[in-house]
Parts: sequence; structure tokens; C-alpha cells
Amino acid sequence: MAAASALFFVVAHGQLIDDTYITLSYARNLAFHGNWGLLADSTSNTATSPLNVLSLAALTFMLRDAVLAAGVLYVACQVLLVLALRRMGVAAGLPRWFPCLATAALTVNPLLVSSIGMEVELGAAGLAWLLVFSVERRPFAFGLVAGALTLVRVDLVLFAVVIFLVRRRFWADGLRTVQGAALIAVPWFAFSWVVLGAAVPDTLVIKTLQGARQAWGKWEFGNGVGLYWLNMPGQTVLAFLCVGLAALAGVRWLALALRGNAASRRLLPFAALALAGAGHSLAYVQLKVPPYHWYYGPGIVAATLFVCAVVAGSANRIERAAGTAVVVALVGASVVGYAGDGLPRDFAPFTSNYTTSAQYAEIGREVGRLAAGRTVASADEIGVLAYACDCAIIDVFSDRGRMPEAIDELETRAGRLSRGLLRVNFAFFDYTVRPRKLDLALQRVWGPPPRDYLAHWTISAPLYGRAELYLVNAQ
Repeated sequence: MAAASALFFVVAHGQLIDDTYITLSYARNLAFHGNWGLLADSTSNTATSPLNVLSLAALTFMLRDAVLAAGVLYVACQVLLVLALRRMGVAAGLPRWFPCLATAALTVNPLLVSSIGMEVELGAAGLAWLLVFSVERRPFAFGLVAGALTLVRVDLVLFAVVIFLVRRRFWADGLRTVQGAALIAVPWFAFSWVVLGAAVPDTLVIKTLQGARQAWGKWEFGNGVGLYWLNMPGQTVLAFLCVGLAALAGVRWLALALRGNAASRRLLPFAALALAGAGHSLAYVQLKVPPYHWYYGPGIVAATLFVCAVVAGSANRIERAAGTAVVVALVGASVVGYAGDGLPRDFAPFTSNYTTSAQYAEIGREVGRLAAGRTVASADEIGVLAYACDCAIIDVFSDRGRMPEAIDELETRAGRLSRGLLRVNFAFFDYTVRPRKLDLALQRVWGPPPRDYLAHWTISAPLYGRAELYLVNAQ
């Protein structure tokens, strides 16, 4: 698994999405400058996954390269995942090939491939070990992993709660579970709340406002699969087919479990994982956030593991053979779909960026040379530009002085309870920080060029087509 994952990362590392580079910038700045921020010279709190950043920063400090660190962490997560699935397979009486089938299905899923470097893979490994410690009735270890998952993404606590409650006599040793979770999670959230000015990362405000402002037009998490279907139908089917299969497998599993089938009842932890995945997705539907593809990752991970467990655990040889053939065919089709346009790819199978990361890196280096120490307003996307330009690319993700306005707007839109929670979350926020002055600006244009521009690049992407990017003097 380590060798295969390393080879896969070598093939895929050139297509890391823009948001991955936001994480890599945080990790590099923490490793080399001791600063928690998207920029090396200012603090921000827009890293959604603290544990991902901390892990990458530690590896970057040792390896001196953040992209290489992302590859090492990806390989480590893959190995942790397959080890956990092997333990789960033994506990559930599944065949020895179950971990290989499940890991292969996850590894080549187009949406998960497009999320490499983000926190999805770290979350998948954490969820698998959460199942292990739940089945083995190790409450303190379960709590430690649950606490770690809240640092991967705070919304993953929903998985921990559901899996905890589904256990038989869940209240036994519940205090030990809470102690383990608190030991991991409380120190970071207390530090973030007091020092960084918010317990929960600022992306909660930014992404929620994007949904409220309809930044993606009519598209939001609830109907976002339709957007990807319109633009990349083949990859969308390959990515989300496991969710439909999980629904069918769930009906079959429930019927057998209600009849007292012992093999099906041993799969209860996997069913709990799938149930938590459905609940997680419904929560995102209610939030009405934009359909960033990695938001679907936890649900896809949960559905895939459940399908593979049901297939491997079937007592009916014909059902097992047919189910295995379907999953293997899905894996093969995903590999063909990924490599079909030639390797290396310019874009990840799922992408909502305006151009390739390679072109953004080239643009970033040119912007850094032209800016010569001046600040530059971003044109919505900031990750690769900030990573490559070695200059101050400014927007709400990097400039904490732009957060008070966003907080005020969200409070205005929120109900009384949500408004109270926001005020508690930002109780230590420094509202005196002013936005940084802008000297230059990047503008993405589909029409006539702006006057007196300093530089110009033609960019294109699957979702948006061709556009022109200009560097201009800020107004």
C-alpha cells in the first residue's frame, strides 16, 4: 500500500487543487516562520483542518518541502487506513481481501483523488480507526480518535457521536471516551479561541456567507452534484455511484439484520458509519454552502466502506461474486477514466478552479516579480498564487482585517441562537485589526480588458471556460 500510494501521488501531485495550496501555505509558514497564517508575515485563521496543517508542518520542517510533506502524509494515511480495515475485517469475520477491495475503491474514486492534500484522506483514516476502537470496546482510545477527528474537521464529530451511540450499552465507560476526546481537542480549541480569536476556523463564516450570497448561483451542496454532472458526467457517475450502491446495500443489510442474521449484525459498525455519512450530508444540505467537491468526501468514504463490507460479508456466494464484480468494475472504470486523457493530467477529475495549478504557479511567480513587495488583491482564488509568489496576496482568507465585516454580515443574517454562538466563538477576536491597503489587484475578465493593465494571462478551466486575468493598479 505504501509503494502503490507513493507512486499514485507522484502521478497526481501536479494537479493538487487551489485549496490544497492554502493548506500547504499554512504548513510551510508554520514550519519555516512559526506563523499560523496563509501569509508568512500575518496571522489568519482560515485553515479548516488544524490537524492536517500541524501534521504537514511537522513533515515540512523535516523534509523542507510542503508538497513532498503532503505526499508522505498521504502515504501514511493510506497505510493507516488499510491497517484499520484489516482489523475491522477480522472483527466482522470478513474475507482477507476486504481491506484491499475497500482501499482500492477509495483510492481511485475521482472525487477523493481530486481531494489529495486536503483533510479528506486524514479523515478517512481516522474514521476507520474510530470503528476499530468502537468494536474493540476501547473507550479511551475511541475518545482520542474522536478528538483528533474534530481537529481534522470539526463537523466530523457527527460521525463520532453516531458511532458512539450505536454501540451496545454505549453509556458504559462513556466518561473515559469524553476524557480521551477532551484531552486531544480542548487544548487546540482553547488556544485557537484565545490566541487566534475564534475556536472554529473563520472558514465557517466565509463559506456560510458564500452560500447566503449565492456565490455559485443556484448551485449549493444539496443540488451541487447536478453541476458536476453537467460538466463532467462520467467522473460524477464514478464518484457518486457508491452512494446509490450504499442505499441498495442498506436495504439488503437491514432486511437480513432484522431476521437475526449473525453475519449482518457484525456489520453494524459499518452501517452506523453509513448512517453518520448520510446525516453529515443532510447537515451540509441545511447549511446551503457552495458545492465544493471535497465536502462530499466523508459521505463517499462512509458509503464506500459500507458497500465493500456488505459485499465481502455476504453469505450468498452468488451475491458476493456479483457485488465484488461490480466494485472491481467501478475501480477499473475509475482508473481508465483517470488515465483516459493521458498522464499527467492538467486538472484533477473534479475541479472548480479557474485554471491549472501549474499555470497559477507560473502566474504567481510573475506577480511576485512585478509586485516587488506591494500587496495584491486576489481574483477569488489565492492558494497557488500565495504559495508561489512570495508576496502578499490579499483577500478574506489571508487578511484578518477583512473578517469583522464578514462576521457582522453573518450575524445580521443569523437567528438569535446562531448569533449568540457566533459572539461566543469570536469573544476574543481583535476587531481593531484594519484591512491591509491594496496596491495592485488581479482581475478576471471575460470582456474588454481594463485600462492600463500591468500584465495579462489567458486562463481556462472545465467549469468556466476561457477568461483573461489582468494585473492592474488597485482603485
